[in-house]
Amino acid sequence: MVALRLIPCLDVARGRVVKGVNFVGLRDAGDPVELACRYSNAGADELVFLDIAASHEGRGTLVDMVRRTAEAVTIPFTVGGGISTVDGITELLRAGADKVSLNSSAVRRPELVHEGAQRFGCQCIVVAIDARRRDSGDGWDVYVKGGRENTGLDVTVWARTVAEMGAGEILLTSMDGDGTQAGYDLELTRAVAAAVPIPVIASGGAGCLDHIVEVLQAGPSGGHASAALLASLLHDGVLTVEQIKQDLLARGLTIRP
Repeated sequence: MVALRLIPCLDVARGRVVKGVNFVGLRDAGDPVELACRYSNAGADELVFLDIAASHEGRGTLVDMVRRTAEAVTIPFTVGGGISTVDGITELLRAGADKVSLNSSAVRRPELVHEGAQRFGCQCIVVAIDARRRDSGDGWDVYVKGGRENTGLDVTVWARTVAEMGAGEILLTSMDGDGTQAGYDLELTRAVAAAVPIPVIASGGAGCLDHIVEVLQAGPSGGHASAALLASLLHDGVLTVEQIKQDLLARGLTIRP
């Protein structure tokens, strides 16, 4: 069995790591390169950087930050935000990123997922999906531009589409759970994981060890995340990567020590 992964997420705005609740109320959480080094040294399996304001502000991702991070860490990292062309993907991979995350640009022009996968390989292309449950409670819609715009796309349909176009994995964020530490949206995660043949990274809502275990274990109807994204839980010092890994290993989950 492929080892499950723990992935700290660093949301970056104006050169600083920030964290909020439900995509709003952002507060400063530190220097991105400094935090990246801390989590790399602590045993995180990968890192994710999301320049959360890039698409909304119509600019590219912070390439210098990517370069400095690549020089400082020893684990793979993914970078997303404001990437809208194959040239943009090329620039970030050359700066040292191992993968890129596409979100708004993929919705705007789905062919970008295919073009990126053809040029660099599926393993380099992550599609980020920001999902919010519909008011009716019947399924979830895809949001873009940092959660500001509802596309009207159904999350599971969109996930299948990007998987077919060559995405190597999906970074699935529950906007309802983001920053709340109330638990991952297990129904959402398992619905998407069951719908696609590629790994799903669960994001949004981790608040304790049980939440992480739940999202990494298959539910009654099958499907589970291949990785858990962590932000507030780590940034606020509630738990460490080492504590989480020790707990998962003790419960018999397959994870790198």
